[in-house]
Amino acid sequence: MTMTPEPAAALQTPDDDGYRAPQVCNLVGITYRQLDYWARTGLLEPSIQNASGSGSQRLYSFTDIVQLKVVKRLLDAGMSLKKIRTAMDILRQQLQSENPLTDVTLLSDGATIYAAHSPDEVVDIFQRGQGVFGIAVGPVQEELQGQIHDLFPEEAAVIPISEHEAQAN
Repeated sequence: MTMTPEPAAALQTPDDDGYRAPQVCNLVGITYRQLDYWARTGLLEPSIQNASGSGSQRLYSFTDIVQLKVVKRLLDAGMSLKKIRTAMDILRQQLQSENPLTDVTLLSDGATIYAAHSPDEVVDIFQRGQGVFGIAVGPVQEELQGQIHDLFPEEAAVIPISEHEAQAN
């Protein structure tokens, strides 16, 4: 199912409350149905606010969106959602983190997922497989920042006074 992006004018601008589902779907390139399913089944729940009944909205942090984008790229590379879910659970246990993808580079050969915590370390999450491709989370984060800037240029154009003064000196 292909998602049709909403026009930028229809999106609300980000604020301290986080990003709402339509914004997240647009940035990640998934449908609302996928996002809802992933949150309900615990693949990746929003870290700011989960839905708490009819009419309530999930609110996602920027880190949540980066992780969702990585999950989407793994799906696009041919990984099954079941394997991605297992890998996320293992990484959460190993890193004891709610955000297991923050400081990790993921590699995959389409059959398994590897995690690299440093340039010298690659860990086979499922303990098998050879030949890999990489998804570095840092570039995904930078790409997402660019997309947000494109959607909300007025937010990026405002330079706080302290930064403006620092640039003047």
